[in-house]
Amino acid sequence: MTLPLDRLKTYALSERPSLVSKEGFARIEPPPPGAVAALLAALPDVLGAKALRRLARALLDARRDRAPVLFGIGAHVLKVGLSPLLVDLMERGFVQGLAMNGAGAIHDVELALIGATSEDVASALKDGSFGMARDTAEFLNGAVKAGSADGLGFGAAVGRAIDRAALPHRELSVLWQCFRRGIPGTVHVTLGADIVHMHGSADGAAIGAASLADFRRFAEAVAQLERGAYVNVGSAVTLPEVFLKALAIARNLGATVERFTTANLDQLPHYRPRMNVLDRPAGGQALDLRGHHEILLPLLRWLLVDPPAEWRSGAEAPR
Repeated sequence: MTLPLDRLKTYALSERPSLVSKEGFARIEPPPPGAVAALLAALPDVLGAKALRRLARALLDARRDRAPVLFGIGAHVLKVGLSPLLVDLMERGFVQGLAMNGAGAIHDVELALIGATSEDVASALKDGSFGMARDTAEFLNGAVKAGSADGLGFGAAVGRAIDRAALPHRELSVLWQCFRRGIPGTVHVTLGADIVHMHGSADGAAIGAASLADFRRFAEAVAQLERGAYVNVGSAVTLPEVFLKALAIARNLGATVERFTTANLDQLPHYRPRMNVLDRPAGGQALDLRGHHEILLPLLRWLLVDPPAEWRSGAEAPR
């Protein structure tokens, strides 16, 4: 049986109620003078607070040493309004690679299109309207098909399409921001897991080729991770698995990737981030921070933007 996907009932993205919009996103403002020092002084030097300090020191050291910092993010990082923060970290030299799953690319494109994203899945699933935003599917599937034909990876294909279309809210797209800066912005897709795969415009060959190209680009970045850091934020399955395989390729080909920081930031403990990001790589210090993305990442950014004076002396972070 061939599904008649051309008969799907779709709607314009602008007609869909979205749960989050740019008006509620993180504001990128400098911390008040002395605020970071006061915050650090108030925190105990144990467990999560200690891990937060260590992570900030590791990222500062990586930037000083010109070693890469790679972020792997789940889609919720974008849904809770943190794309301005990630862009700010790019501008400050704290991000040399950004990986996401297919859902992340969907939210990224919707933010660029209308400045809002995230539908009410439960209510939309009842009448079959879940995932049927026409603009999202046509733009994303079209971008990947065109980009794959030109030999681009998934992330670069989407970033290029956003740039060419001059989407009205493109400043919120981290894939566009990566594209215009030449930073690897990679998308790692599970076919059938994303709403755009439900539409007839989805081209499995193009999606697969573009995602595989991004995996190899990500592996190239991981091969240069010595003295750098890999930070997994809110991805419980896809990115931990992708990171582990990329690290295996790098070491198999003789790259020195032995001394680096790994960190996992999430609300709940999960098996794959613990094993694949923290335990198995055995690359140096492994840091586990629990908490909401919309709290942890702004706190981390503050420590990076306005580090205590003693952190600026060039002293190496504890390993």
